[in-house]
Amino acid sequence: MYKPYPSTGKPVEPERPPAPAPVLNAVKLMYAGAAVSTVSLIVSLVDISGTKSAIKKARPSLTATQINQLNTFIITLAIVSGVIGIALWLWMARANSQGRNWARILSTVLFCLATLDLVGVFSEPKTLLCLIFPVLTWLIGLGAVFLLWRSEASEFFKPQGRL
Repeated sequence: MYKPYPSTGKPVEPERPPAPAPVLNAVKLMYAGAAVSTVSLIVSLVDISGTKSAIKKARPSLTATQINQLNTFIITLAIVSGVIGIALWLWMARANSQGRNWARILSTVLFCLATLDLVGVFSEPKTLLCLIFPVLTWLIGLGAVFLLWRSEASEFFKPQGRL
């Protein structure tokens, strides 16, 4: 008597072709974005005393306790947003390298949000160092999104048919 080979019951999906050069380069840029975000986070944490001085200068009416509380809040916000940013870069790099179209769309949405954030960065007085990292991060995002929407990349992100 013939018994069929047991299966999981899930249909087999065809193998996705290897990622084309624009996608591979976009993924490399995303890893670079994670690295730049990591360096930016480290630099902002090293410059903690500068943050406190900037608070004192911007708001001279605050008490020492209020300055310390605001400084702690800013540091906490920098750490949380920095770690989230790094995680998003790494997640988008992985998902885009696997041809996930939702990741390409989400990467574009995140880039639009980064653009709005960059406008906010320029609206407040900053040191040159505080401008370099947001601009560099934005440029990396621009390059990655541009590459993800190239025609060769679009073919890679098309849904694969069932066998």
